[in-house]
Amino acid sequence: MKLLNIDYIPGKEIDALGIVKGTTVQSKNFGKDFMSGMKSLVGGEIKAYTQMLDDARKIAIERMVDEAEAMGADAIVNIRFSSSSVMQGAAEVVAYGTAVKILN
Repeated sequence: MKLLNIDYIPGKEIDALGIVKGTTVQSKNFGKDFMSGMKSLVGGEIKAYTQMLDDARKIAIERMVDEAEAMGADAIVNIRFSSSSVMQGAAEVVAYGTAVKILN
């Protein structure tokens, strides 16, 4: 499955099949959350959160691709990501784009 964040595939004609999305909600690990709180006192990257959001993006992409494959898509174009806090200690990540069929 070709994944692009542009709205076309260079040199190819495509037919749009529809919008696809993948979503996940990830929560923080209490032990890592405590250590991250300590890190926020001195500054710098909070690696536990970086890893949590990276994992969430991977899951969201996998779910989006599964939805596109079920539609018979060859690619997803115009991919975007969105994230938000849904409750204390949990973040939602959404990946979405347009599933397309490559015609030539």
